Amino acid sequence: MLRYAGRRVAAAVLVAFGVTLATFLLMHLEPGDPARAVLGIRATPTAVAALRRQWGLDSSVPVQLGHFLSQLVRGDLGQSYIYNVPATSLIGSRIGQTGALVAVATVFAVVITLPLSALAASRKNGAADHAVRALSVVGLALPAFWFGIVLIEIFAVHLHLLPVGGAGSGLGGRLEALVLPGLTASFAMAPILVRSLRVGMLDVMDAEFVAVARAKGLGELRVLFSHVARNALVPTVTLLGLNIAYLIGSTVIVEQVFNLNGLGSLLLSSILNRDFPVVQAATLVLGAGVVLLNLATDLLAGRLDPRIRLR
Repeated sequence: MLRYAGRRVAAAVLVAFGVTLATFLLMHLEPGDPARAVLGIRATPTAVAALRRQWGLDSSVPVQLGHFLSQLVRGDLGQSYIYNVPATSLIGSRIGQTGALVAVATVFAVVITLPLSALAASRKNGAADHAVRALSVVGLALPAFWFGIVLIEIFAVHLHLLPVGGAGSGLGGRLEALVLPGLTASFAMAPILVRSLRVGMLDVMDAEFVAVARAKGLGELRVLFSHVARNALVPTVTLLGLNIAYLIGSTVIVEQVFNLNGLGSLLLSSILNRDFPVVQAATLVLGAGVVLLNLATDLLAGRLDPRIRLR
């Protein structure tokens, strides 16, 4: 297990470096001048050139890359061009909102996936199975932001049970404000997880150890969750990790719908304003989160199934 973990950590470090390098190069290949964006269209060429020189944008791309990497080694992610504050402070003030959204969405996705998959697998080709499969197909076909608008219309506008948007205040208010965004984000993950776990459970239900468990007189629910679901989880855990990784990079849509000032919204506004240091820092943080999540998924899968780490 230690050798397997070491190989996965080494691969994660290489991927994180690749993300850092790709982010820097893509931002500098993108059209647009940050100095001109900050000073406006009426700024003189002399003023623009002076600001570019102050920010080091007049140097060649390799020189800028070397400066960026040397700062990164020291833990310095640069100074925002727009807000004139360290990029780390901007990210630190937003990352908690995005992290909470991802965590709540993951919990909702798991809570939805386990019972629906067990219901469909235990009623193979029955009415319940067909209903669950139909719902998963509909969920895959509909965009998540549309589902979020429907939730707002029902639970916020008509029933007045939950807030329309915003981050809320206090622990209770923050959790309440994350219910609708969390459900919206989980809507993008749950359908494919349900289909994956259902197939895995159907494969395991024909195994001999399941028949032995039933012969011992164990209840059907215990057989489903303690024996069938546990042995069918590895592919679904991997798929869950991939979906959470995708969610980390796509929270900007949910944040815009529910007016959440998270990392996705900061990244979008920084791209529009050509705020290179903040874009690079935010992308690096998001990329590192995806890499760490994939690493945790690989380690968990190796723990659940020894055959994975032996390969």
